[in-house]
Amino acid sequence: MAHAQVSPHAAAYTPGRDVSQTLEAARSQVEERFLEAGTVLLSVMDVLNRLLNSLESVTTALDNKESSDTSADLQATVESLMALPVTEENRQQALVSLAQTGRELRKHVADMQETMRYLRTFAVTVKITGAGLAEFAGFAQEILERIYSGTDEVNRFAAHLDSLEKEVKLAVSLGASVSRAYAGTVPAVAAALRDDAAKITRHRKELSVVAREVAAIARGVQTKVASTLSALQIGDITRQRIEHVQATFSLLEDFFAGEDGAKLDVGARQRLQNVIHHLTAAQMSEMCAEFQRDSENVVKTIASFDHDMREILKLRDQMSSESGEADGNFMRALESSVSAAHEIVKQVDAASRQADQVSQSTIGTAAKLFEAIGNIRAVKTDIHYMALNTNLRCSRLGEEGKSINVVTAELRIFAGKLDDSADSIVNGLPALEAAAGRVAPATDARAGGLDESLTSAVDNIRSAANVMEDELKVLAENGGEVATKIRLLIGKLDFQHDLGDVLARSADLLVNVAGAEIADISDLAETIAPLDRKIFKLYTMVQERNTHRGIIPASVDDTAAPVETPKEQDDEDLFADALF
Repeated sequence: MAHAQVSPHAAAYTPGRDVSQTLEAARSQVEERFLEAGTVLLSVMDVLNRLLNSLESVTTALDNKESSDTSADLQATVESLMALPVTEENRQQALVSLAQTGRELRKHVADMQETMRYLRTFAVTVKITGAGLAEFAGFAQEILERIYSGTDEVNRFAAHLDSLEKEVKLAVSLGASVSRAYAGTVPAVAAALRDDAAKITRHRKELSVVAREVAAIARGVQTKVASTLSALQIGDITRQRIEHVQATFSLLEDFFAGEDGAKLDVGARQRLQNVIHHLTAAQMSEMCAEFQRDSENVVKTIASFDHDMREILKLRDQMSSESGEADGNFMRALESSVSAAHEIVKQVDAASRQADQVSQSTIGTAAKLFEAIGNIRAVKTDIHYMALNTNLRCSRLGEEGKSINVVTAELRIFAGKLDDSADSIVNGLPALEAAAGRVAPATDARAGGLDESLTSAVDNIRSAANVMEDELKVLAENGGEVATKIRLLIGKLDFQHDLGDVLARSADLLVNVAGAEIADISDLAETIAPLDRKIFKLYTMVQERNTHRGIIPASVDDTAAPVETPKEQDDEDLFADALF
């Protein structure tokens, strides 16, 4: 260590108000700037957390199983649409079969109508022939009335078949129209729906990838913010070291005012003062170097935020613009496809209702025909027995009854033909019912269900799109807020501007006050030992103690207890210190 005689001018100099004010200004600015920086960093951390929560909500909405289920539902609906042409073709074949069965029954009904005309003719003949015989007059009228009754039954039977044939003809006509419409529209509409669903699924997967990219960058920024919060310890360290320099001057003044200081002459006081100036100058210079180094690292970290935030905002805008435009276009395209599908469903519904009506009418007609056949058989039986009874009476009348006997025999023969026609009809009715069942099978997909499936699928997709839109709005707001906070943070954490200069001026001032050479106070070691221990006890960092001992070596009889070296803190401890 170099030693020199302190000049009278230097000896007369004291730090005074300039040093005190400079140090206090530096300490205040350090405290204020770092407190403000910590507050801004915490606010950035908070909005980053909100941004990540928004991203999580967006990702959840994109990965929502219900959305996947909705797409699956839409696909299932598309498959049902694709099955419609085959279903309608089967219905048409069933209607054709039903019409054919009806035509076959119509032949037998025509035979019965023809038989009833013959029976009426024979009955009138009986009435005319037996007009001179009192015992046959009432009997002939009774036979005629039963034949008229049977004719009415057969005609009602024919009317039921006529009604059924008209319904079947209408259903066939409508079905043919529907079949032509299906051939031209169903494949295109189904393909459009399938394509729309695939586009929505693909687009949301792409959005999900972008959302994860934003989240990865945001988590990186979050880690940097946490690291910066930890690095802000440099502010607290700097403030403490300034306070230690201030406290050193206060201890020196207290020492001079005390009993030990009073023992020193003017020269000794000046030499001690010079050494203290060198000590504080060394502490401030070392602190400035460390501050310069650590604050540069902080500023570099903060500077990297700008690039990260530009990436986040770019990806955010990409998500918002693409989703806003694409979802809108997708939904419009989907709703257009669904509207076309609804038109088809209306046709399905009309055809189904018509087929149901034909099926139910056919089943009802079959029941009525069974009943009518029973009535016709009863009429046939009555005519047969009445004619037989007449034959017996005619036998007793001899020649007078011969002509009537011939006619009533014909009645019995033709009445028997009714049985043949009735049997054919009864045998054909099960085929009629079977054909009716094929027109509207129980397993047929109902148009109402298809309509509900389409509506439900689109409503779910629209709901998912609305959720996505809301989440992206929140994401955009949080992304913008993060960018604003980061820009503010960059301005607040530019420690080199003003603050670094203030610290450097403080250090330069102390260096200038100390002068080029350090005085020799080895002869004062015992006297200043109490002051030395008090100053040494201020320090909380190894660097301070090392610097101190480099200026003022420890005395041989120094009994001051060594200060424990603080244990090295990990990043979590530093982060906790920064927060609390």
